[in-house]
Amino acid sequence: MADASDSLRAREALALLSRISKLLNTGLDTESLAICIRLCEAGVHPEALAKAIQEVRREVNAIRDSASVNEDPASSQPL
Repeated sequence: MADASDSLRAREALALLSRISKLLNTGLDTESLAICIRLCEAGVHPEALAKAIQEVRREVNAIRDSASVNEDPASSQPL
């Protein structure tokens, strides 16, 4: 029975953290938040994890920005 109550508490804690995450506009969905929690439980330093997430987001935005520049509709029209 302890396993079921532990599982229930874990789900409730994740749901609560997910709501807090949304209120703080972290941009993390529930699955990503669960992964972050597991990483922290495994010993990853929370600040290092946060910096890694920020860096990945910066890189993704840079790639998106360069892709949007390369998709300029004026450059694809025939002469």
